[in-house]
Amino acid sequence: MPDRLLILGGTSDARALAELLTLTNDRALSVVSSLAGRVRSPRLPPGEVRVGGFGGIAGLVAYLRDEGITRVVDATHPFAAGMTANAAAACARTGVPLTILRRPGWTAQPGDRWHRVASLAEAADILPRLGARVFLTTGRQDLAAFADLDLWFLVRSVDPPDPPVPRRMRSILARGPFTVDGETALLREHAVDVLVTKDSGGMDTAAKLTAARPLGVPVVMIDRPALPPGVPVVETPEQAAANLRESGSGLR
Repeated sequence: MPDRLLILGGTSDARALAELLTLTNDRALSVVSSLAGRVRSPRLPPGEVRVGGFGGIAGLVAYLRDEGITRVVDATHPFAAGMTANAAAACARTGVPLTILRRPGWTAQPGDRWHRVASLAEAADILPRLGARVFLTTGRQDLAAFADLDLWFLVRSVDPPDPPVPRRMRSILARGPFTVDGETALLREHAVDVLVTKDSGGMDTAAKLTAARPLGVPVVMIDRPALPPGVPVVETPEQAAANLRESGSGLR
């Protein structure tokens, strides 16, 4: 009976891990990737894929047992705190080893004008003091925190935003990776004077930070939620694969 790995994903790192395991797998490891289903046309990883939620901790516990899952890698978005907490609880309950794959967050560079905040609410509170034309890149499901502000918003997301949304808003649909030249042109075209983003890390969406620097555009950076204590954390798909290999999970 092969080991069976569940990758909780939807991120580029989750896809990269699935691709890496496909290349190195000696068929002693069965891999299934799970996507939340919040994006209408997600980029699918290779191999077996399931889409949709589990129904909380109890549902995930049942899935792990019913499917014979022997290892879990949580490669969800750094701000998917609910799924990460559920994974930690379900794995603790079933005794299934869990590893969290989280790419490093972004680090401010010389010339950056970052304002770090702990939440969407704090970001909305500080915005009126920083600018009037906002480039908001926190995701389509987080606009309610900014809906009552009398500011102009440029909102970028993969799918159309969910209401409630700011009254003065232009929505553009796009998926990274983005380029510095493209982000610079976007900031200039819309006369953006403040950028709001989550500390997602990675290269796919980092170009906006590079573009904001020489333009002197301040950045409101929302910090990541804390990870569950006691769970091993790796930063790259390669490290996650090595972790699996060292555990004897069917990789050579």
